Amino acid sequence: MTAMQDHDVLVEVTRRARELTDPLLRAAVDRMGPELAGIGGYHFGWCETGAPGGKSVRPALAVLAAEAVGGTGEQAAPAAAAVELVHNFSLVHDDIIDHDERRRGRPSVWAVHGVPAAILIGDALQAAAFEVLLGAGPRASATGERLAVALREVVVGQVQDIGFTGRPWLGPDAVTRAEYQAMAEAKTGALLSFAACAGAELAGAGEAAVAAFDRLARHLGLAFQCTDDVLGIWGDPAVTGKPVHGDLREGKRSLPVIAALSTGGSAAAELAALLDDPEADLELTARIVEDRGGRRFAEQEAARHLAAVAAALDELTVPPPVRTALDALTGSLIGRTR
Repeated sequence: MTAMQDHDVLVEVTRRARELTDPLLRAAVDRMGPELAGIGGYHFGWCETGAPGGKSVRPALAVLAAEAVGGTGEQAAPAAAAVELVHNFSLVHDDIIDHDERRRGRPSVWAVHGVPAAILIGDALQAAAFEVLLGAGPRASATGERLAVALREVVVGQVQDIGFTGRPWLGPDAVTRAEYQAMAEAKTGALLSFAACAGAELAGAGEAAVAAFDRLARHLGLAFQCTDDVLGIWGDPAVTGKPVHGDLREGKRSLPVIAALSTGGSAAAELAALLDDPEADLELTARIVEDRGGRRFAEQEAARHLAAVAAALDELTVPPPVRTALDALTGSLIGRTR
């Protein structure tokens, strides 16, 4: 397929996912009462004409997983809505933790409504995810337990990510690639795994198919995190809604930086000194990270994990149109680095 055809397929599957989840999301937020519903509506962009929304990757994955095992998107809708609610809970809280004043090209929730209100709307979105999911039928209890486990993994991954920031750039206590991978799988892969597995489960999939979707989604999460790390340094603010070189400014131990430092030698020591200097030229720092192979390594890792996604899909008997849509969805993540 051409890039344009992939784009059209992706637009169609995300449109269907939004159509299935939007009524559930709006109803869940409305049940929070007028004060919280207003804040939730602001975050989702419902109260502004043309306000930007998310890419619906996780809901689309839940819908496609259901269709891949012979079910329908309607069966996956509760899982799709639940994962979108939890994802947005994490975004609201992440912006507080990271002191990010912008989200999707406009002021973040805490910057507009204050930190206490942002914490509370995040908590409410998390609770709403379970409320939506637990009304989903006979498999809802097991799927709710899966969501609870995924949430625990996400929080553990976020704590690890925060903890990395206090560690040295070089030496025996520096963050390793293995530690990074474990963090990224928990922080990003766990929620994608829930989306895929829950979508398949609610459509009646067996254990083997659910296990294949778990492997698929965890590799997808690692690919996603690798690309996100690239965007965190070199992303276009007009696309990401965040400032260029943001991860360098915040001192994040992201994969491009870890990879660049692992080459060792005097260049690594020079880079570490720049990373420790709050007055350092961030453009120069980003250029050194790229020259030392950090960007290339992260992009190659993203491609490697996407190949593992394709291998997991090959284990399943997926209708050709659904496989095409899944390939377009996963392929769109590597495109985010360019």
